[in-house]
Amino acid sequence: MITTPITASLVRGALELEPTELGLVPHRLPARAREQNTDPRLAVAEAQPAGVRLRFRTRADVVELETRPTKVVYAGTPPRPDGVYDLLVDGRLAQSGVVEGGSTLTVDPLTGSGSHADGPTGRVRFAGLGTDPKDVEIWLPHNEITELVALRTDAPAEAAPSLGRVWLHHGSSISHGSNAASPSGTWPALAATAAGVDLVNLGFSGNALLDPFTARALRDTPADLISVKLGINVVNADLMRLRAFGPAVHGFLDTIRDGHPDTPLLVVSPIFCPIHEQTPGPGDFDHEALAAGQVRFRATGDPAETAAGKLTLEVVRSELARIVSARRDPALHYLDGRELYGEADFAEFPLPDNLHPDPAAHRRIGERFTKLVFADGVFA
Repeated sequence: MITTPITASLVRGALELEPTELGLVPHRLPARAREQNTDPRLAVAEAQPAGVRLRFRTRADVVELETRPTKVVYAGTPPRPDGVYDLLVDGRLAQSGVVEGGSTLTVDPLTGSGSHADGPTGRVRFAGLGTDPKDVEIWLPHNEITELVALRTDAPAEAAPSLGRVWLHHGSSISHGSNAASPSGTWPALAATAAGVDLVNLGFSGNALLDPFTARALRDTPADLISVKLGINVVNADLMRLRAFGPAVHGFLDTIRDGHPDTPLLVVSPIFCPIHEQTPGPGDFDHEALAAGQVRFRATGDPAETAAGKLTLEVVRSELARIVSARRDPALHYLDGRELYGEADFAEFPLPDNLHPDPAAHRRIGERFTKLVFADGVFA
């Protein structure tokens, strides 16, 4: 087996690679942003490599990746399955595997506090790929911090050429991939693969909160196409009222435009989510379900408080549409998230935890985004 050094030329979708004693940890926020963040949930989310993959060209029949994963364990809930590694050959899913063992991060789901325990490295092996020349991608687990240790193949491997256009996307846990079956099955990954674009996914579970350091990361990342899916986390975190939300969105878009003055920019509002359509946050766990070992969410706000500026998804969609129209930016566009997943889709594919789509719904959203945005829309 030939060991190929893992360098930035092989890694797609990460903004930085942090050197460690064993290898490299991909990050989806730069060091400056990480230094300004004080939320442990975001610290975990940005280090989970959603959309990050190794991409190389080879004739190898066997490919092996050694990593040290960090498994997240939520106290009081059933164990989560191991993170999945998807191997794509020439853009098609060929095999999947897992790396057992690794480190663990035990998190209190109510407070976000956690404790870390180091563990050993492990390997995922893909065989029977054939000896024809091919472009190989290994999509890293979207829900598991992954320390890259070694790439081994039975034939030489070299960096594959770029796919062309770079699509830079920011969103919430749904963009991050919550409840998707595997990393290439998140809706942004499905849309990017179908459209043939290079994805940089800055979807952060629970943390699409209009943070200025995230806006600066978007500003400073080269991209041909940019989309921002905003609203659900601001509602379920009960982070701000309408008076603050509008200027915060303007400021977020202004910062992006400082680095991308003419780049096509799409603002996407939340998908249909019954618990927050007319009920403000804060969102919370359904504690009865949690006591039974099930994860479900509920909205705890008072709908009457929308008159005083509390945010619901209905309010957020209306405000985002107004902001996009008011900016009079010919390269700025708006997409109502219910066109990706609406009330009829909820009847067909209910949100299993009341908040996040299941694998079938991720596929529906990815297919809709591909058609509405890449095939017939602003990124065509």
